[in-house]
Amino acid sequence: MAIQAPERESWEFAGWGRADRIVDLGDGTAPGSRPISEVAAQLGPWRSTAICGNDISSSVLYVSALSASHAGVYAPLSLLLVAGVLYLFRTIYAEVGSALRLNGGTYTVLLNTTNKKVAAAAACLTLLSYMATAVISAGEAMHYAANLAPGLDVMSATIALLAGFALLNLIGIAESAVVALVIFLLHLLTLVVLSVAGAVRIAGDPSLLVANWSLPPTHGLGASLFLGFSAAMLGISGFESSANFIEEQKPGVFPITLRNMWLVVLIFNPLISLLSLGLLPLAEIERVPPDLLALMGHRSLGELLRSWVSIDAVLVLSGAVLTSYVGVTGLVRRMSLDRCLPQFLLSQNQWRRTNHWIILGFFALCVSILVVTGGHLERLAGVYTLSFLSVMALFAVGDMLLKRTRARLPRIVRASWPAVVVALVAMLVAIAGNIVLDPENVKVFAVYTLIAVSVVAGMFLRVQILKVVLFVIRGAMDRVVSINEWIRSAVRSRIEEINSRAVVYFSKGDDVAVLNRAALYVLENEQTNNLKVVRVYDQETELPPELAQALSTIDHLYPQLRIDFLAVRGRFGPDLIAQLSERLQIPRNAMFIGTPGDRFPYRVAELGGVRVIL
Repeated sequence: MAIQAPERESWEFAGWGRADRIVDLGDGTAPGSRPISEVAAQLGPWRSTAICGNDISSSVLYVSALSASHAGVYAPLSLLLVAGVLYLFRTIYAEVGSALRLNGGTYTVLLNTTNKKVAAAAACLTLLSYMATAVISAGEAMHYAANLAPGLDVMSATIALLAGFALLNLIGIAESAVVALVIFLLHLLTLVVLSVAGAVRIAGDPSLLVANWSLPPTHGLGASLFLGFSAAMLGISGFESSANFIEEQKPGVFPITLRNMWLVVLIFNPLISLLSLGLLPLAEIERVPPDLLALMGHRSLGELLRSWVSIDAVLVLSGAVLTSYVGVTGLVRRMSLDRCLPQFLLSQNQWRRTNHWIILGFFALCVSILVVTGGHLERLAGVYTLSFLSVMALFAVGDMLLKRTRARLPRIVRASWPAVVVALVAMLVAIAGNIVLDPENVKVFAVYTLIAVSVVAGMFLRVQILKVVLFVIRGAMDRVVSINEWIRSAVRSRIEEINSRAVVYFSKGDDVAVLNRAALYVLENEQTNNLKVVRVYDQETELPPELAQALSTIDHLYPQLRIDFLAVRGRFGPDLIAQLSERLQIPRNAMFIGTPGDRFPYRVAELGGVRVIL
């Protein structure tokens, strides 16, 4: 008796591939599209530094007291150690940014060196860091404002501040950057005035500084430096932000922003910590007063400087909220382009061409967290600390992978292996130190991370989830055939729509092993059943004679993937990629290449989002 083969669903067999060629893509860029050379890199060094600098420079408002609470009089030394670690990360970020000038930070470097799942998991940590930064900074800013305006409803004012910066980002990043620049310059001026006034006061009466330094350390020198260093690592929060909007910065600006942020941390964090020891008793500093700099201002020049510092604190913490909006917009847009998040997030309004759903969605998440915590932001502190330090550690790992697997990518800056290793170890030490300081942070961090990962995992498992839905409905609706068939057809159409979005791999030859690796990468990382292998040629003799046969063999090895061959006459480069993307209706971020060699005339960033997969 013959055995009947089980029914095969339409998405389980993608169909056999075919070979085709395009001889002429036409002249110039297709109507309505924008050449890669016109990508809006509009931010210069000052505005770029201001956007991320407000976040990292706002740390001076709390990091001195936070470090002193564990390191005592050795807090300035702990802060100098932090500045040393940040110096190492300058070259690490600069190397990655020069090799991959694309938004996304840690997500982008891991996406181009590992796979999409690992990169998306790292991106979840970055999203958590931005969300915690925005809510905590907005809340702290309004607490400072309450000192200036007694009776202020902190909860309502915090929501209003978050809404105000959401509106600024809806208007556009360039206009938002002007606001950030004004805040940043005022903050630097305030720190300079406070430092000079404090130094003059201490020079006139150094007795308190001497008395504080004569106190014995609570934990011993080694333990004090370790715990103080771990706590002080929050003083560099915001350093990762510049990498998340690197495409909006003019060429050559990114390394300048890294240098400027490092200088702010190197100069002001240890200096303010040292001055605080000369203006306030150590016991008062170790209580971590929320208005430490305002107290220093009062001791230096009286109530006038105290009020000035309080106003500055409100503004610069507000600037940190802006940094979160700008950074999260660049990251979420990148993840949506790679189908790690829903595609509707890429929608742009006709008014200012900004991604309104990303901005409004981030605002809604921040408000929801604020409401859930009842305005008590201490529960978010663990998420903020561990997520930020984890992002920095993963970036160092990403740079290692870039050196190891993408060594041929051209880059202007190269970080040495010892520097990367030391930076990674320093981050791991800081993570361990923060866990020792408050083990409860791990629980809070795990809960929020699980929520974020679940959302992204849902995008990766869409087809599997829809299959489960399909089979459950099929069993439950057997007796209602008409309704069952309608639902099956709708779900099947959705699955086929997801899988029908083709991806392109540009092949340089007919090596079966390389082509097989490309097919496996697509199967493991992309939700599609159609791979188009493109060979660009100028002369007919350049077409590998065995390429079509090799692709046919691989096509039969993987029945769930349809492999088409397309020969395109032309010269490989950004213009051809843009024209082919328009012709095939396939976005450039769904096009892949192998690692280009040293003689490749273009940088990866110039190819408009083309991904390096081999």
